[in-house]
This record gives sequence, C-alpha cells and structure tokens, in this order.
Amino acid sequence: MKKEKILVIGACGQIGVELTLALRKIYGGANVVASDLREENELLKGTGPYVSIDVMNKEMLHVQVIRQNITQIYLLAAILSATGEKNPPLAWHLNTQSLLNVLDIAKEEKLTKVYWPSSIAVFGPTSPKEFCPQQTIIEPTTVYGISKYAGEFWCNYYFHRYGVDVRSIRYPGLISYKSSPGGGTTDYAVEIYHEAKEKKKYISFLEAGTKLPMMYMPDAIRATIELMEASAKNISVRTSYNLAAMSFAPEEIASSIQKFIPSFEISYKSDYRQQIANSWPKSIDDSTAREDWGWKHEYDLDRMTKDMLENI
Repeated sequence: MKKEKILVIGACGQIGVELTLALRKIYGGANVVASDLREENELLKGTGPYVSIDVMNKEMLHVQVIRQNITQIYLLAAILSATGEKNPPLAWHLNTQSLLNVLDIAKEEKLTKVYWPSSIAVFGPTSPKEFCPQQTIIEPTTVYGISKYAGEFWCNYYFHRYGVDVRSIRYPGLISYKSSPGGGTTDYAVEIYHEAKEKKKYISFLEAGTKLPMMYMPDAIRATIELMEASAKNISVRTSYNLAAMSFAPEEIASSIQKFIPSFEISYKSDYRQQIANSWPKSIDDSTAREDWGWKHEYDLDRMTKDMLENI
C-alpha cells in the first residue's frame, strides 16, 4: 500500500492548525507537510515540516508537490465571509483559483485524495431556514458563499471528469480556543469566550435571536478526517456534505457562559455581519453525512462552553 504524504495548505489558519496536528498524530509528523504564507504557528513548531507556499503560484505549488512526494492535499486557504465583503474580487479570485490550481495538480500527479472545505455560506435567503437539506435551493448572497458554491461544482466536475477523489464538508460556524478566527460572520462565538474571561462582558455584533449552525472544532476536525478515511464507495456527495452539531443564538451562548461565570453580561450592537447571518439557515439537516460515513457529533453547547473556558 502506498504510504500517504499529506500537504496542508493554509495550515496556520483557524482549522489548519488543529487539523495539521491531528493528521500528524495519525500519519506521523514527518508525513504531514504544513504550509502557509504567514509565519509558522507556534503550536505547529517542532511537530513536523513547514514550507512557505503561495497557493496562487501554481508552478511553485506543483514543484513542492513533486519534491515532497505529496499524495494528498488539504486546501484550507480562503478569504472568509465578512472579510470577503471588503474586497469581493480578491475573495473570488483567491477562493476559486486556489482550488483550480490544486485540482489541476491532483489530476496531473494522480494524487490519492484532495480535501477542500465548503461552508453554510453557500445557502442564501431562499434556502429553508430550519433543517436545511442536503439538496435544496441555493442562492448565496456573499462573495464567499458564491465562491464556495462554484467550488463545490468544480470538485464534482473533477471527480466525474478526471477521477480526482476530492471530498468536501459545508462547515457551520467553528469555535476553537487554539487558533484565532479568520474573519467570518460566526466569529462572535469565539470572541465571546475570551471577553467573558477577561472582561466579564461582551458586545455582540449579531442581534439576540440570531440562531446559526455551530460546531466545536474537535468535532469538525474529527468529521474531516472521518470523511477522508471513509471508503470511496460510501461517498455519495461529490459537491459538499452538510454537517451539523448544534444551533444557538448569542443569548443562548451567554446563558451557557453564565452557568460558569454568573456575573457575565452580554449586550448587542449589530453591524454589517447581521445581514450575512440573516441570509443563512438556523439549522442544518446532515442526515446524508450520518448515513454515508457514520458522522456523529459529540459536543453540545454546555460541554463546549466548559471546555472553552477551561482552556482559554
């Protein structure tokens, strides 16, 4: 059996740090090459190889894939929803061209697998708000959502046209204490824990009652690896899988924090991110992922809150 050599692009981002560390535990530090444009994250130092790669430079990327004997790529580099609205052309260019570069190289070098994350941002105001299904009306209103939805179909195309085994998950809002959020609309759910510990109060940029699908990072990392390790015959979705764990609004996360920090207070001052949040579903139906490859989340809100407050 061919030994896997994995390249993680965007390894210093919110997902990348923890995913790289998890992959190194499974495959061995030397077999997981971390890469990013920014300086190596402190948590990654000493755990395995690190290279500086600009994913937009296809030739540079291709050389590294050959030089490092890469067999799998996890492409995590992206400009997220809130940041993307500040520079839509850049977000579109980076999010789509980086994927096309990776898919082309995967086709040419016959890589065993590619992972590329999508997002609940693909859904729009016309998508069902409750238990949004795997296949439904999808009309995104942000450049991030548009780029992710286009990317899903590129993944599907490269699988059916060229046999590239590319797999994807539509992540909900992700919450982690190990790495900083990257400019998404759900970032408040990370910031609130830091502010709760430091200041005992938080001003939410989303209004009370803004319920969104969320997930604790350990569940997201486990889901990603379980999807990638699943047998190809069990993968029925070649665009991107819905994935869910919990859904909550700012006042619900505040109530959870108050169980551990009774003096914590929340107030509200919504900004441009409110409109983005309003366009997304409140909850996600991920029954296809559960049926196809046995997905099951472990963390609910209170369990996540306890872990976040203990580790920040």
